[in-house]
Amino acid sequence: MENIDIVRVVQVREATLETERFSIRSADDAASIFQSYLEGVDREHFVVAALDTKHVINAIHTVSVGSLDATIVHPREVFKFAILANASSIIVCHNHPSGNSQYSTEDVQVTKRLVEAGRILGIAVLDHIVVCDHSFCSLKSMGLM
Repeated sequence: MENIDIVRVVQVREATLETERFSIRSADDAASIFQSYLEGVDREHFVVAALDTKHVINAIHTVSVGSLDATIVHPREVFKFAILANASSIIVCHNHPSGNSQYSTEDVQVTKRLVEAGRILGIAVLDHIVVCDHSFCSLKSMGLM
């Protein structure tokens, strides 16, 4: 007879970001939070923010850390966090350490995959934001979602 593990899945708070909690009403609002969160990182990070039904960010999670100009992201990793955080919706973001906030073809493809996965799971992807220190690009604002 083989054993089956019994597990418990929990979300653990690692730190807090000191900021005012408010309803995210625009890409500017979200970009400001993400720029604070990613300040000073030297590699590309893909992060996801879990929002409640009033579009207030409850938690932020780094899904992956890549190299200077690339990171790998899979929908299961993004939505594992979103489900654990009881997210009504999410906003995803990644940074470009190069200082150029222009989106890539790969960014658009990843966004479309995430939107479709979110549709299946009932967790809306509200935006995908590419940030740099002093600029950002919203794929939603660009009509790419």
